[in-house]
Amino acid sequence: MTIGYRVSATTGPANPESTEISGIEQFGYTQELKRTLKFSDLMIYGLIFMVPIAPFAIFGGVFHDSGGMAPLAYIIALLAMMFSANSYSQMAQAFPMAGSVYTYAGRGIARPVGFIAGWMILLDYVLIPTLLYLAAAIAMNGIIPQVPLWAWLVAFIVLNTVINYLGMQLTARVNKVMLVLELVVLAIFLVVGIAALAQGKGQGFSFDAFFNTDTFSLPLLFGAASIAVLSFLGFDGISTLAEENAGPSKSIGRSMIAALIVVGVLFVVQTWVASMLVEDPAALLKNGDPTGVAFYRAAETAGGTVMFILTAASTALAWGFANALVAQAATSRLLYAMARDRQLPKFLSKVSARHSVPVNATILVAAISLILGLYLTVLPDGLGAIAALVNFGALTAFLLLNVSVVWWFVVKQKSRRWFVHLIFPVVGFAILVGVLYNARASAQVLGIVWLVIGIIVAIGVYRTGRMKTPLPPELPASMEARRP
Repeated sequence: MTIGYRVSATTGPANPESTEISGIEQFGYTQELKRTLKFSDLMIYGLIFMVPIAPFAIFGGVFHDSGGMAPLAYIIALLAMMFSANSYSQMAQAFPMAGSVYTYAGRGIARPVGFIAGWMILLDYVLIPTLLYLAAAIAMNGIIPQVPLWAWLVAFIVLNTVINYLGMQLTARVNKVMLVLELVVLAIFLVVGIAALAQGKGQGFSFDAFFNTDTFSLPLLFGAASIAVLSFLGFDGISTLAEENAGPSKSIGRSMIAALIVVGVLFVVQTWVASMLVEDPAALLKNGDPTGVAFYRAAETAGGTVMFILTAASTALAWGFANALVAQAATSRLLYAMARDRQLPKFLSKVSARHSVPVNATILVAAISLILGLYLTVLPDGLGAIAALVNFGALTAFLLLNVSVVWWFVVKQKSRRWFVHLIFPVVGFAILVGVLYNARASAQVLGIVWLVIGIIVAIGVYRTGRMKTPLPPELPASMEARRP
């Protein structure tokens, strides 16, 4: 069965010029996941993963670290992600398989490099569901303190695991409903916020949030971007659904870029309005936002207690339900891909015959989130500790992704598409280096420790012989023929 091939049942390809071979059998794998996702499903998946209202939860920290220029920090983060999205797009067309950067670096450069890329992105994929569940549980506990923190955590994890187990079609339908709800809440905030500014509330209309000579500093903004980039992490999760994509392989890259542009505009607009509604900017710049309620206070300035509760509750549901739902799905696909290549235990490659989902990987992600989440609930700054690891892992993996594009297309395939295969990846690499260099020291230390552990594990896996079998080094003939 060659799922993904546009072939006539009786005469072969209906139109040779438009044939799009996106099946994975050409790479020696069996198509086990069901191809049901369209371009709109992929883009919505990315939007939900990134959460259109993500800045609600981390606005105070970005505002503080950027010297009050939160929208500018988000613009810098968006640029870094756009260049990485181009690299994802190019590699997804060459290798339309699950596995994200693990697959792309492993096939584009070498198996050990792919393992390290996969190991680093695991910091993002495996830990971000825990971060989301914990953030949501804290928010809901603040609204309804009678329900203990651990109970909210367990409820979110169980609900999402059941939905993910039932298959990607149900997940996609739930995604669409949650996306609409998030956009409605955001629209309400923007309308109420702009009306409040027109009435003279807050600081009034100003463009200081985009450029303020009193606080402007590139290192400062790159440091803030290292936090803001957390809101964008998730666009890359689209690539893990490559084997469930019902359209051409280009749909993966196009949906990433489309989702980034849409959510980037939303992030900039909402943080701009919130920045003008901050009642005491000097205090926020000096003391930061240790309680994580700066955005909700800005909303309260605009619309009173009702807006505080609305923005806080919607954040809890968006992070703990919608975002965590797709995060768990993406993580299970990454584990599945690495296990299928014998880089992780084989049991993680098991696919449910009934629901066509990597069932063991899905359950493992839920178990990790539950155990780690319960542990972090008793720590004074558990949320901050895990957030530091998530960003470093993702950005490091993106560095290897950009290198993979240059190595595969320019060095190996002799491509002359200089912009998409050389200039864009190099610029993206440089921006990411700047962001990582100016990241918090704790994130750098913990991330490097994880990298060293990954190198040790990679050496162990290599010595077992599981990395020595070469993967197919060339593009399929049909794709090679169309390559410029």
